[in-house]
Amino acid sequence: MRTLGNSIARVVENGNCSGCGACALLSDRVSMVYSDDGWMRPTIDPDSISREEERRHTSLFEQVCPGSRMRRQERGDRKDHETFGLHVSAWRAFAADPAVRDAGSSAGVLTALTQHIVTAGIASTVIGARSDIETPRRTVPVRITTREEALASSGSRYAPVSALSGYLDSSDRAALVGKPCEATAARRLHLESGKSEADLPILLSFFCAGTPSQRATDRLIEKLGVVPDDVTSLRYRGNGWPGHFVAESPSASGSVTYDDSWGKHLGRDLQWRCKICPDGTGEDSDVSVGDFWKADEKGYPLFDDAQGMSVAIARTDRGHALLLAAAAAGLIVLEPVDLDEVARIQPLQVNRRRTLAVRLAARLLAGKRIPRFEGYSLVLRSARHPRLAAKTFLGTLARSWRSR
Repeated sequence: MRTLGNSIARVVENGNCSGCGACALLSDRVSMVYSDDGWMRPTIDPDSISREEERRHTSLFEQVCPGSRMRRQERGDRKDHETFGLHVSAWRAFAADPAVRDAGSSAGVLTALTQHIVTAGIASTVIGARSDIETPRRTVPVRITTREEALASSGSRYAPVSALSGYLDSSDRAALVGKPCEATAARRLHLESGKSEADLPILLSFFCAGTPSQRATDRLIEKLGVVPDDVTSLRYRGNGWPGHFVAESPSASGSVTYDDSWGKHLGRDLQWRCKICPDGTGEDSDVSVGDFWKADEKGYPLFDDAQGMSVAIARTDRGHALLLAAAAAGLIVLEPVDLDEVARIQPLQVNRRRTLAVRLAARLLAGKRIPRFEGYSLVLRSARHPRLAAKTFLGTLARSWRSR
């Protein structure tokens, strides 16, 4: 008989766990802890339960876990972009309040939307993430109920956190700000539990290039001359755009640019599941937000400090309505944008979609199980770019063999 423990183990052992925490929502026997490699991973209490409950939990896990299966939504009357997927509208956006715009990682849009949700009574609570008050170098889920709490949680956290493990029962109607995989799992969990689309909580997400390990953060802190256990404040970005990685303790402090912190340190220690993700831009959310970088003459993003600017994509009709309502309330500023323009300054998202089919093939050839991704037209996307696909296949195969 398949068990929840065996199904979870298969996902984790094959490098397909994203650490989203959905399995901890399915069963109170599951908890999320740091692995030896520095990622959030599920552990399961061996206490026995009834066969019927075991079957139910296992079946639900295999439908909900993004490391087991992902199914793309039906298009309906929405638009579909090759890189950014299903959407109702797309906007250049920034927070109207200069303090919120400056504090956020790009332009404070998610912070402003969170403030609007809790102050307008759309939801009493928004589940997000912020630095741990007791151990600031780590990241934890947080319940946001006020404008002030939303601002205190502003700024991206390039580190493991299982936002869904802090998510309450859906009857609480809490909204969620989470990684694309967390939005996918939250949406699928509600639907598989028999709830309708109309009953789904508001889901906000952001463009995600992958989750670095906690050890990557700790190593960078040490490189800056700060003792990790002594850290009293840690920001990955924000206080400017894109802002600096800044670590502080009572006896030392250090900072490094976003380009260096991500490009030379954090981005080099990503979990495998992120490298084979079919959706790094939050298709399963109501609204997803990403950086609208300035670009050089070749189209590559520039990371010079400037006023933050985001792209905000409404994935659903209610996401579209949420953006317009926040703009009408004076919290954000919106201007329509062509997603082809956004694609030119998001090369990682473009190339990852184009090469995912061959990445998955390489993982299979290396003896790894892969998640089931349905409806994403992955083979067709890779076939359109044969040279890039061939190079990516060989690189993924080599890395997969080395990690066996």
